[in-house]
Amino acid sequence: MATAKSKFHLARRCIRPTPRVSRSVSGNILIFLLLALVGCFMVLPFVYSILQSFKPMNELFLFPPRFYVTSPTWNNYFMLTQQVNSTWVPFTRYLFNSIFVTICATVGQVFFCSMGAFVLSKGRIRNRNFIFSVIVTMLLFTGETTTIPRYLIMSFLGIINTYLAIILPALATPLGLFLMKQFMDGIPNSLLESARMDGASPLRTYWSIVMPIARPVWLTLTIFSFQTIWSQEGLEYIYNESIKMLPTLFRQISAGGIARAGVAAAAAVVMVIPPITVFIVSQSKVIDTMAYSGIK
Repeated sequence: MATAKSKFHLARRCIRPTPRVSRSVSGNILIFLLLALVGCFMVLPFVYSILQSFKPMNELFLFPPRFYVTSPTWNNYFMLTQQVNSTWVPFTRYLFNSIFVTICATVGQVFFCSMGAFVLSKGRIRNRNFIFSVIVTMLLFTGETTTIPRYLIMSFLGIINTYLAIILPALATPLGLFLMKQFMDGIPNSLLESARMDGASPLRTYWSIVMPIARPVWLTLTIFSFQTIWSQEGLEYIYNESIKMLPTLFRQISAGGIARAGVAAAAAVVMVIPPITVFIVSQSKVIDTMAYSGIK
């Protein structure tokens, strides 16, 4: 495997895109200003949500609404804490449910999507293009269109009202297969052939060569999967209060009408912190993945 490893490092350097250097300083400044303006515009909703969570009741319903806060307060977060502590199911139980389901589904999705993409991209199977066309077509359908068939399947399997009802459908997604397959198409076949000639099995080639090269794409898939699963309530499949997710608790607390508008804003900020943290940790890999996958 020594030869395969050396070729792996060489191929990894070769397939990395060469950055384009602009010769115009004014062009660089213009692009920077444009990107800064777009970035500020995109971050405004998040900043507004944070400011909303610090507004007292008399500022939440002003018309026209104000973007800034004149009298910031922590009462919304204190009220959220009181509401959480008053539930008969402990808050730690909701938190554990969300963390457990999100981690299991995210890890499983990365594992199964990468294995399926490896077979589609580098395996010798019949009708490979047709299978990939079906996967691309499935990208057009939202999750709501498959709710009823999914419920019938879960009921047939007998996993309604269990963690598996949320974890199992998330193990393989069209988006994950598409991203992984498009990325793996750029890995040289000669590198995998060298590993095979050195005695590496397909599983060893997948784990020791393909996955290290595909690190940007599975980190990107981790971000997308974590964000999607973390915000799921799963009320279609879970009825037992002790195994419900954290978004369900916050939705129930926020459903108290106008009096809990500030609490709802505080809950929204709390819910968005974990996905943003995961994104910040691995944001640099998203650009590489989009460049390799051909997404414009």
